[in-house]
Order: sequence, then C-alpha cells, then structure tokens
Amino acid sequence: MKIIGVSCSPRKDRSTAAALRVCLEAAKGVGTNVEVELIDLGGLKMNGDLAAGVPLAEGERDDFPAIEAKLRDPKVGGIIVATPVYFSNMSSLCKAFLDRWMAFRGSFALRNKVGGAVAVGAARNGGQELTLQTIHAAMLCQDMIIVSEGRPSPRLGGILVSTKDDVSKDEAGLATARGLGRRVAEVALLLRKAGA
Repeated sequence: MKIIGVSCSPRKDRSTAAALRVCLEAAKGVGTNVEVELIDLGGLKMNGDLAAGVPLAEGERDDFPAIEAKLRDPKVGGIIVATPVYFSNMSSLCKAFLDRWMAFRGSFALRNKVGGAVAVGAARNGGQELTLQTIHAAMLCQDMIIVSEGRPSPRLGGILVSTKDDVSKDEAGLATARGLGRRVAEVALLLRKAGA
C-alpha cells in the first residue's frame, strides 16, 4: 500500500516539502507494507482547471497527467497534500492542483482513499487551520476519507510554523506532521484489510 504526499509550494524542496517528508517518514514507519512517495510541485507547470475537466489543448499541456497517473494507481491508499499558507489560504499552485482533480470526478477515482493535509505558516495561528479546511473540502468533494493527526489531541492535520524557512525547530508542529502521517497510513491499512 502506498501513501503519496504532494508538496504544493512554488519553492522546490523548502519548508513545505521538509514538513511533508517528516509526515511521510512517520507513515512509512507504520509497517513494512507501507510505501511512500513525495511529489514536489515546485518548478513544475500546473495549469488550473480551465473547463471543468475537459482535457487541455496541446498548447496548454502541463505536468499534471504524470501526477494523475500516480494518484490513480490502485496501490495508493492515501494522499497527503501540503501547502504553504498565503493570506490564510493555500498557495495558488495548490489550488490549481486541486482544481485539476476534476479529472477524477467522473469515476470518483479517489473515493475511499484516505486524505490528510499539512499547512506551513510563518506564525502560530497564521491561517493554517482555515487552509487545512479548504484542502479537506476539496478532498470531501472526491468522496475521500479525511483524517487528522490523531491522539493525544486531534485537530485538523499537520500544522507547522516555518521560521526563516525552517520547520525543524517547531516541535509541536512536527508532532502534528508525524501524527498525521501515522494516521493516514493506519486508516488506509484498515480500509485495505476491510476490502474498501
């Protein structure tokens, strides 16, 4: 079973990807049968959904089709979307990526996959909660199963603070990222076992 994490920061391999890496490592630690993959959208071309799921014209092609194929893989049991927080919301790259999920709506290809979200802001209470809720809303529109970071005090998911482009000092935030990774993997494995 595979968990895919998608970093939606326009800045490749920075604090959002670092937070997601912590999350995925925790998911991998749930069992030897859990694989993880990090997809970093930084530097990739990602158009928004221009026509409610109609394929893009030749001149409008971008990097989404390769990612779409990975998310459609039947081995994928969970998807974690991570974004920096801009004005109490997701990045425009994250919004474009989630809008492209119209490609999954016809067949509800993401139905019953476990979803989780990570938000990295510049300050504690810097809009991370609202950002996570907007990502959750997109996942719910796909009929996904949303989880939080779990015990000891579940909230909405991975909530981190990046100080000088570094999340490594945010112990409380790192705990939420680890908890989310574990929870996504645990629930995905339970669903697989139940045959969902």
